[in-house]
Amino acid sequence: MANFDFNANCLKAYQLIFELKLSSARQLIAQERKVRPSNSIVPLLENYADYFQLITSESKIDFDRMKEMKSKRLSQIADDNAGSPYYLYAQAEINLQWAMLRSRYGEYFGAAREIKKANGQLQENNKKYPGFQLNAKGLGLINVIIGSLPEGMMKSTLSTFGLRGNVREGLAMLERLAINLPKSTDEPFYEEVIFYYAYVLSDVVKSPDAYSKTMKFTARIADSSLLKSYLRAYVCSRNGHTDEAIAILSARPASDTYQSFPYLELLMGTAKLNKLDLSAALNFKKFLQLNKGVNYIRDANLHLAWISLLNGDTGSYNGYMGRVKTSGNSYHEKDKQALNEAGEEMPNQELLKARLLFDGGYYSRASALTGAMDPDRLKAGRDKAEYYYRSGRINDALNKDAAAVKDYQQAVQAGKNLKYYFAANSALLMGKIYAGKKQNALAKAAFNEAIAMKNHEYENSIESQAKEGLRSLVN
Repeated sequence: MANFDFNANCLKAYQLIFELKLSSARQLIAQERKVRPSNSIVPLLENYADYFQLITSESKIDFDRMKEMKSKRLSQIADDNAGSPYYLYAQAEINLQWAMLRSRYGEYFGAAREIKKANGQLQENNKKYPGFQLNAKGLGLINVIIGSLPEGMMKSTLSTFGLRGNVREGLAMLERLAINLPKSTDEPFYEEVIFYYAYVLSDVVKSPDAYSKTMKFTARIADSSLLKSYLRAYVCSRNGHTDEAIAILSARPASDTYQSFPYLELLMGTAKLNKLDLSAALNFKKFLQLNKGVNYIRDANLHLAWISLLNGDTGSYNGYMGRVKTSGNSYHEKDKQALNEAGEEMPNQELLKARLLFDGGYYSRASALTGAMDPDRLKAGRDKAEYYYRSGRINDALNKDAAAVKDYQQAVQAGKNLKYYFAANSALLMGKIYAGKKQNALAKAAFNEAIAMKNHEYENSIESQAKEGLRSLVN
């Protein structure tokens, strides 16, 4: 008999982890270890608790300390009876969780090795136990992540290992699980599947269905789950449903039983600022006060700088921009972008407002702002390129395709020789409009134009999306 006993006690601990009640979960896990020291579900649960502690705290110190536990946990599992579907599955889960944590701190080679290991373990487990549907959770995630990686260290290392992903296949695997788990004995794993599915839809593939699918699939999760509040608020704020994001965050469950999650203050601040509510400053300051990690510090200071600028306080603006340069770290894309912006001249206030309103999904308000501006009165270079880019994005969101294409063309003209992303992203978005209208020759030209532009912000990401656009024209 294999010592992989997902008993009632372990199941309860697992559920508490996914509600983000980590200290209660750890107590149950410790009891289980005491009563049944050879139960190899215990090291898996310990790893889950560490994983969620690290993604909620963003603490690099805890990350460096906790990663030492990985090999010890894997050894306990590897010494166990291999005759259980959990034998390879549990090892793959631990490898995959550490791969995702490492990639947050730039440890790409280690992350790539762990993805390779996890993939091999899950493939083998799938052959041995084809009816064990949880294999599809990790395999789906791996397919989507590898299939959508931009050019860079991680992608080249994984291709050296012979790993190729398939975004569509991965998404289909996760969607099937989301639909089938509630009807099966594996129903307790539903929340975890939705956690990963919502993440890849919103963050990895930036799917237009991210909002509707996340809201649909999270509906059956209990409101006592702080993770549910996070997933819903995050997907709402990323997809232009700002008022809904603010309502969800305001009503989120709160007590000492939940893991501290300072990022939620940053999320609330961002949502408020996207409707030009300058009381958002309180949330950004609270985030900086509660935060024990190294991520999002530059990003929070950038937002505080913008609030100062919109309040007409250029002295504070410069002070916060100074902090963007000197505090925090640049592991995260948001912090890299904040650092880029700190090296630029002060933004045009009206364009900044249009940008924030657009991000918040307030397209008509944003359109009224850009409509009242005269691009000929803007400084040549960055401001002009940004004006046409912002106007294009707003028209695009309002389904005014002809106006959007015209704006994007002007953004390309004004910005193609600058280091900003406005021109390249305009070409990419133009390609998407043409592709949607089945004007394949024009789409191909626009995607190629996006690829041809070099030495600008987000170059890898824009290029990989343009290449994906070209591939979809062939299919």
